[in-house]
Amino acid sequence: MKKTAIILLAGLLGFCGTVLSEELRIGVVNINYLLAKSPQNNAASKKLDAEFKSRNNDLVGKQKKLKTLEEKLERDSAVMSADEAKRLEQDIRSRKRQLKNSRDEFREDLNLRRSEETNKLLKYISEVINQVAEERKLDLVLSNVPGVVYASKRLDITEDVLDKLNAQATSGGSK
Repeated sequence: MKKTAIILLAGLLGFCGTVLSEELRIGVVNINYLLAKSPQNNAASKKLDAEFKSRNNDLVGKQKKLKTLEEKLERDSAVMSADEAKRLEQDIRSRKRQLKNSRDEFREDLNLRRSEETNKLLKYISEVINQVAEERKLDLVLSNVPGVVYASKRLDITEDVLDKLNAQATSGGSK
């Protein structure tokens, strides 16, 4: 067991020495920045807004109707018969439940679609990162996820990737 560990360690040290003797070209990219700034993200947001606009407007309308009924109950309950007031209270409770369920379903559907669009954009950004890395002849590209302790500005290719995303968006090459 100890012999195997020593052989493995010796091999690893030999490999590291070989890699360190060559010039290693590394790039760093900030994925969150690209997600926030890319025109493709803007387009996806607009697409989702348009897709969910009618449902959102419907929820707003139901909320306004519910508020109107609650105001009517508060204002007119003294002059209503007990049965009328009871029916209105039941209607209000029923509408509140329906509105809550509709809101929950709306949020769930919106989050699912947002996740789908984000995943498509992440895949596309990954393709563009690969293109930029090949163009700049980089050996390695790191992301800004935890674990990167230092990276010089000289190695950061985030702006180059954003420039390419912008260029491809204007040339019709965006996904």
